[in-house]
Amino acid sequence: MNAAERRAKEVPMSARALFRKAAVLLLAVLVAASCAQKKAPPAPTAGGGLDPEQARAIAVEAYLYGFPLVTMEMTRRVLTNAAEPARGRAPMNRFAHVRMFMPPQGKDVVRPNTDTLYSTAWLDLSAGPVVLSLPDTKGRYYLMQVMSAWTEVLAAPGSRVSGTQAQNWVLTGPGWKGTIPPNMKEIRSPTNLVWILGRTYCTGTTEDYALVHALQDQYRLVPLSAWGKPYIPPAGAVDPKVDMQTPVRDQVTALPAAEFFRLMVRTMRDNPALPEDAPMLAKMARIGLVPGQDFELSRLPLAVAGGVAGAARLGLARIAARATSTTGVVNGWAMNLDMGTYGTDYERRAYVAYAALGANLPQDAVYPLSQGWYSGEGHYVLRFPKDGLPPVNAFWSLTLYDGDGYLVENPLNRSSLGTRDALKPGEDGSVTIYVQHESPGPDKEANWLPAPQGTFTLTFRLYWPKTAPPSILDSTWAPPEIELAK
Repeated sequence: MNAAERRAKEVPMSARALFRKAAVLLLAVLVAASCAQKKAPPAPTAGGGLDPEQARAIAVEAYLYGFPLVTMEMTRRVLTNAAEPARGRAPMNRFAHVRMFMPPQGKDVVRPNTDTLYSTAWLDLSAGPVVLSLPDTKGRYYLMQVMSAWTEVLAAPGSRVSGTQAQNWVLTGPGWKGTIPPNMKEIRSPTNLVWILGRTYCTGTTEDYALVHALQDQYRLVPLSAWGKPYIPPAGAVDPKVDMQTPVRDQVTALPAAEFFRLMVRTMRDNPALPEDAPMLAKMARIGLVPGQDFELSRLPLAVAGGVAGAARLGLARIAARATSTTGVVNGWAMNLDMGTYGTDYERRAYVAYAALGANLPQDAVYPLSQGWYSGEGHYVLRFPKDGLPPVNAFWSLTLYDGDGYLVENPLNRSSLGTRDALKPGEDGSVTIYVQHESPGPDKEANWLPAPQGTFTLTFRLYWPKTAPPSILDSTWAPPEIELAK
């Protein structure tokens, strides 16, 4: 056999060997796969192994967990549904300013404040960081509260935290990596949606309105990518499908469970849960609630779906019940001293989002609310001993609202008393505030808070309360009891 014949004979032999080797390998792979398939547990099915009661319990927890997020998202839709800033609304990444206090005739919001003018902005950080520029307010009190999509207070630039000098802050979203310019401070948000709720102190006079407006016009938001360059913010767009009439809270509480959960998991795509939420996410997955994935109630077993469908009603009942455990009452005044940060107390967080969306940290403000109803037919007094007025670093006020939560028209055009007023002390240095419909007399009118003939309630506001005793923060000070005068 010559060399050529030997090469010809070797080729097919080599091919056959390769074929046999490949066949053996393929068989091994198939066997291994078969074994693995037998050993691996089946993929869990949403709702599998749950009875209706178990599914309902998980769904109620999930409802409480997601209530602040859904409320924030629906609030954002309403307050950013504008082409240009106007009437307290503005497109994303732009400020909207409230330019004057609500008059007694106004019915837009309940329990309006007559101490600060609001400046609000909703930010989307998914496209990159945004710079918040604040001017020198020359000692005037202001607060720029920054909240995540879960209503957690992330930072509070302003008088208490950073002073009143000019300053720049960079707000960054989850996972952002980059360099912060010199002379700027970073506020890192775990969510792409951020709400800035700013408050600037104002006395309400024509002259003071003008000064505050000038400051508001200097509150600016610019993408970090455009910092130091000419920048014109883009116009927004008006979505006619957004309900601009129904109060947001009513819109949220009217959502059926299926729709609520669908919006919740969709919103979590850009607003992820925190690491400490992992146990909750594991529970939610058992009923088909997975962040970023579509949720359909019809995909669940029928009995489980029935349990999930009742979550909204039961969750709202839990929120209402939480009011009694969240609020402490002293001298007839209800006070919350645990707002702004919540950890894994999802029920408390949901309650605050329901009752006081945008609540401050107690270090920034405390709002004691009178309990029960009072009548203008009665003559009421609040007695402060000498040096016993509310201990604050910024200011305090006592505001009167009618039975529906609105301001009251009166001859003095006075809705509140507080730091800005020249209250008249008694001979012993004490201060008495008179709350009644009729004038208490010319010598007492400086301390008179006019009441309607019908029912009313009272609200204290203590901004930047003192920390050293006496302090409302450690319960060494409390508002005085509302007494019915003899």
